[in-house]
Amino acid sequence: MKKTLAVLLYTGLVTLANPALADLAKAEAMREGDMKKLTFHSAAQPAGTAEFTTFDGAPLSLEQYKGKWVLLNFWATWCAPCRKEMPMLSELQTEFGGDDFDVVTIATGRNPPPAMQSFFREIGVSNLPLYRDPKSGLAREMGVLGLPITVILNPEGEEVARMRGDADWASDNAKNILRTILGRGSNG
Repeated sequence: MKKTLAVLLYTGLVTLANPALADLAKAEAMREGDMKKLTFHSAAQPAGTAEFTTFDGAPLSLEQYKGKWVLLNFWATWCAPCRKEMPMLSELQTEFGGDDFDVVTIATGRNPPPAMQSFFREIGVSNLPLYRDPKSGLAREMGVLGLPITVILNPEGEEVARMRGDADWASDNAKNILRTILGRGSNG
């Protein structure tokens, strides 16, 4: 009984001290179906610092996204599961994108720019960035093995969750998890 009371008291104090941590715990508890593959870390981890580029080759880093939540997706033009899930990621950007959240897509490895454009055009995606990591520097630094890999970054730019493989990001469960993380309440 004392142990249970201590756990409840600790959880309550942690929730009061760090509401974002409580939202992550609540989001983790909500996972169903495909979202069970979304692994939340017990503590935030550093994200990569290696540069990637815009479609036209201008240098970028994840630093520019500090201050907002990011759903970071590593993909490639040859990746069939990437093709399947990219329209769902586009839907998330349409529904949730704004001042506090962005879906960021980075083609890692050898992805010819014309093939990247064709990929997005063929699947009807026009609201996600065509960023490139041609030498896989950021992907290697972040331990991306296999594609797709999707990482959730907190506003401090740290990794708080990761999914290996594709998922139904347009599902009610995925959207409710994001609403919880973003502190927007739940529609479901």
